[in-house]
Amino acid sequence: MKMTFRWYGSQSDPIPLRYVKQIPGMTGLMGLLDKPAGVDWPEDEFLALKKEVNDAGLALEVIESVNVHEDIKLGLSTRDEYIDHYISTVQMLGRNGVKVIVYNFMPVFDWLRTDLARVIPEDGSNSLYFDEKDLGEMGPLEIVHRTAEDSRGFTLPGWEPERLALLETTLRQYESVGPDDLRKNYQYFLDAVIPVCEEAGVRMACHPDDPAWPIFGLPRIAHSQEDYDKIVRLHDSPANTLCLCTGSLGSNPENDVPGMIRHFGEMDRIGAMHVRNVKYLGYRHFREAAHLSKDGDLDMYAIMKAICDTCPDTYIRPDHGRMIWDEKGRPGYGLYDRALGAAYLNGLWEAIEREEQGK
Repeated sequence: MKMTFRWYGSQSDPIPLRYVKQIPGMTGLMGLLDKPAGVDWPEDEFLALKKEVNDAGLALEVIESVNVHEDIKLGLSTRDEYIDHYISTVQMLGRNGVKVIVYNFMPVFDWLRTDLARVIPEDGSNSLYFDEKDLGEMGPLEIVHRTAEDSRGFTLPGWEPERLALLETTLRQYESVGPDDLRKNYQYFLDAVIPVCEEAGVRMACHPDDPAWPIFGLPRIAHSQEDYDKIVRLHDSPANTLCLCTGSLGSNPENDVPGMIRHFGEMDRIGAMHVRNVKYLGYRHFREAAHLSKDGDLDMYAIMKAICDTCPDTYIRPDHGRMIWDEKGRPGYGLYDRALGAAYLNGLWEAIEREEQGK
């Protein structure tokens, strides 16, 4: 297991890299450049980011949010231009030491919450929160404006202003796109990109829908084991892998998260993991929880054991921590609770390894 941390860059993230380095067991970052979907990432900017990270004593082998342009998902005539840019970015990242690219194929919304700072009565901390009943009252345009207002001035992944400015037009375009259409467009993308990944030594890792069900009538095709089996078959290659996010998948209690890890880990189709806990509050109603198993509804020991048994060399990161100790920062991405989460996951890992050694 390689423990990593999501970081947004020194111009955007209030957490200094030296703090990240001080987290026990931290080996590297799942980093990103703040670039809109569809652009060709500049090599000089990436190299500057890599140097900054390496100078702090951390590795940069996983990149997140190389976002897929909406025209590719929609299958528009303009998609080939954006796929060419994506291919160029893959080649650039590969020759500069990146091993995994985490991305998603979610229409319009990369993730959705109805409250970015819901207070947890038990301890006074706050966390990301979702209640589908609230969506009916707000609608897609209002939820976008509310999310922007509640982001505390930070950009949020998947909520780039230049993309969401076209929200009404994009939603209309998806009215004629069903799950099978989206899957067909996805295969077109993978057929173009995966052979390049094989040559570049890069694995694509698809993040699940968040939350794990359709929203606003949009087609969503990555929120169950059946969905992911279909994705793996779209282009059968070791470079076509998954980023199993335990919180996204675990938002639906019907998903057996440890079982999914074992299923795809044994297939060698897990490129990376986001490991977090969620607390169920009702039907399609949940909040983020501390990583400790008893604080949520996911069995974190079973999750870490499945990783250890089937994909022990994968990259993982703690995800979506609460805001605790009066920290002010990007919702879901504070320092303190994610650091506690990393320490907890490392403790589980050590215990599991000791158990294996004693057998």
